[in-house]
Amino acid sequence: MGITNYIKETKTEMSHVNWPTKQQTIRFTLLVILTSVAVAAILGLSDFIFKTLLTLFFPR
Repeated sequence: MGITNYIKETKTEMSHVNWPTKQQTIRFTLLVILTSVAVAAILGLSDFIFKTLLTLFFPR
């Protein structure tokens, strides 16, 4: 399989891709950002709670 054939097949396959609209891209991007912030907040809160509990039960 030569490089020319590879490029032709790649171009053909790329024409079959169903690209998202601008609105879908914005919506999905916001969803990823909000999900990341929510997970970070949950992990941060969990870390704070566990650290506090460990400090209460095992003081230095």
